[in-house]
Amino acid sequence: MFRQKKEEPGCRPDTPINCKPMYLYCPVWLKTNLHNMVNKVILIGNLGRDPEVRYLEGNVAVAKFSVATNESYKDKKGDWQTATEWHDVVAWRTLAERAEKQLKKGSQVFVEGKLTHRKYQDKDGIERYVTEVVANSFRVLDRRDSRPGGHDEEPPADDTMGDTSSSMTTSGEQHADDDLPF
Repeated sequence: MFRQKKEEPGCRPDTPINCKPMYLYCPVWLKTNLHNMVNKVILIGNLGRDPEVRYLEGNVAVAKFSVATNESYKDKKGDWQTATEWHDVVAWRTLAERAEKQLKKGSQVFVEGKLTHRKYQDKDGIERYVTEVVANSFRVLDRRDSRPGGHDEEPPADDTMGDTSSSMTTSGEQHADDDLPF
């Protein structure tokens, strides 16, 4: 994080790193760092379909999938409405291979990347425009036991304290507290 060596008028060099950005306090920083721009997208949503993975020349993997985000608001009548936005996401190379293994339709996912725009000609010669998020990273947010397939690639950790939320009967049946919201 940028820190001023000497205090300039309007600067606050004592501001903690995780506080408000330095440019809000320091006109000197703003003048010297105005050329730094940011193109960053963070999505938390649900996958609309399984990733579609293709391999290009040189065995380069590219995965495409869609993420739905929801926003709730009250309309003029005071009723709650939900607006869903769909985002096309592209992942490359090892991230694409990870997406193929870990992401499934309906999974909740955190995606971080950048917004890109491109145009191409379709098979009829018509120019098409596409806006996509090129992923830098992602993380599956589903609980392991609720993911498709019922488990993650990592084995569950040994629980030395025991599990009090469910118990095994002598016949081997497992009784869970189904009325819990989590």
